Amino acid sequence: MEDYLQDCRAALQESRPLHVVLGNEACDLDSMVSALALAFYLTKTAEAGEIFIPVLNINRSELPLRGDNVFFLQKVQIPEAALIFRDEIDLHTLHQAGQLTLTLVDHHVLPKSDAALEEAVVEVLDHRPIEQKHCPPCHVSVELVGSCATLVAERILQGAPEILDRQTASLLHGTIILDCVNMDAKIGKATPKDSKYVEKLEALFPDLPQRKDIFDSLQKAKFDVSGLTTEQMLRKDQKTIYRQGTKVAISAVYMDLEVFLQRLDLLEDLSAFCHDHSYDALVAMTIFFNTQNEPVRQLAVFCPHSALRMTICGVLEQSTSPPLKLTPIPSISPDLQAYLQGNTQVSRKKFLPVLQEALSAYFDSTKMPSGQPEVVGMSREQADKELDKAGNSLISGLSQDEEDPPLPPTPMNSLVDECPLDQGLPKLSAEAVFEKCSQISLSQSTRACPSNK
Repeated sequence: MEDYLQDCRAALQESRPLHVVLGNEACDLDSMVSALALAFYLTKTAEAGEIFIPVLNINRSELPLRGDNVFFLQKVQIPEAALIFRDEIDLHTLHQAGQLTLTLVDHHVLPKSDAALEEAVVEVLDHRPIEQKHCPPCHVSVELVGSCATLVAERILQGAPEILDRQTASLLHGTIILDCVNMDAKIGKATPKDSKYVEKLEALFPDLPQRKDIFDSLQKAKFDVSGLTTEQMLRKDQKTIYRQGTKVAISAVYMDLEVFLQRLDLLEDLSAFCHDHSYDALVAMTIFFNTQNEPVRQLAVFCPHSALRMTICGVLEQSTSPPLKLTPIPSISPDLQAYLQGNTQVSRKKFLPVLQEALSAYFDSTKMPSGQPEVVGMSREQADKELDKAGNSLISGLSQDEEDPPLPPTPMNSLVDECPLDQGLPKLSAEAVFEKCSQISLSQSTRACPSNK
């Protein structure tokens, strides 16, 4: 794999047509590994001299925020320097020159900023339900399995099993296990196909790590924030709400809030974070596990604008739908209010509408007109790009504009966003049964029509 990746970097220096295998903008472990493994397979089975180049759809500087990606690359001995990131290849210039062909993996919808690239897409391999309106007019292979890496493993083992080496097998094996929550039947994320290809990989390479060992190490790496700067901690798992010129960041932080508040130069770092990215307020949602292995949730609201801060805190303290049951924690600054969240069932997903209500209350109090657009559920770079455009429309999150395709979700890094392991093993419910039946129905429909136009 490493020699192949070095060949890819060399190909970038040549003036030649390129076939790029592009992962999604979240660049979680599944997206990264699927792009690497599929491009490797396509190159090994292509005509002599043709190279398929895997591109990680983030800037190189963003990689440290994905701890499981960094950990796994080190474990399988793939140097980060050998990888190619989005800021190291100009896809739009290549497309304009007629030198770009694209295969999309682990997503099938390009964001508005990449809409022009749709003309270059020749194939899609994905494992999420199809957005028919926004899907490229090419061969689309979609199956609702737990991990896109399963579909890549299937492609390799059915098409050219002889090219599979232990390094690539290890990447696929670990990714499927992580995505499928260690293949736990009680969680219910692993499909029979996921299990089938994990078993096939283990049969071909008996020395692969034990499932529990690789799952535990990758899961731990996801939440490891040691070594990250304050800004990196805040950006690791972040969403943004934008309304009427006011921009609020909501960041998940995986540590005890009291420990976080003791970080050196924290207030200066929070001020710089808000200033550099034009945030009017920052809400940090922390989570850690106590000695009884119970989740502890905490909140901190940082906002130098006293009226906005007081309004946000007032609405949060008085919220009854859902009740947050906040208990104030002694603060280190008048600009920062901290709380212990008594209701640990309230995740960030459930918290966002309360924060929107707080912004509405703030604008009502200042008698400002309503009806401006909102940006929710986007990375910092995505939000900044959209906000710089005049007349920006609603983006993916709590609301969805029909003219703008949904962006890939934030990686399921987040206990704050209801990770399957958050409250232990989920209980069987009518909703879960209904969702599973819907997935099976859609999967059967997709298999009946493997090529979508």
